[in-house]
Amino acid sequence: MKRTHFVLYLSLMSGIISAQSSDSLKYYSLDPYDFHLAYLRADSAMMVDVRERFEFRGKKIHDAVNIPSSGNLEYASDTISKNWALFFYCTTDFRSRRVAAYFYDRGFRDLYNLEGGIVAWRNDGFPLTRRNRKK
Repeated sequence: MKRTHFVLYLSLMSGIISAQSSDSLKYYSLDPYDFHLAYLRADSAMMVDVRERFEFRGKKIHDAVNIPSSGNLEYASDTISKNWALFFYCTTDFRSRRVAAYFYDRGFRDLYNLEGGIVAWRNDGFPLTRRNRKK
């Protein structure tokens, strides 16, 4: 009887594992708390906002650089060191997931996605900053 339960358990687990998307193996998709914690713990890290420039002009996560998902990602992937941990976010995490998968395909391995995007970040009470205006 125990053997039957064990076999059933293994078959269910293998079905669950095979049902996961292949992108989930390319990057870590973390909730805002774990995303922020991983960013603070990383030795060499870059916070990357993949929203469009007009979106980036509004509120953003502190220290983020803007690399729009519709921009020249090939140039960005050629200029950033593969030793850096990259932390991607957008509004809801749709674009940042695609960009994380793109960077994985270019040889980057330490990649993180903010699950729920900047909306989840704000809803969890994490701070946002505005871009400094030129005087």
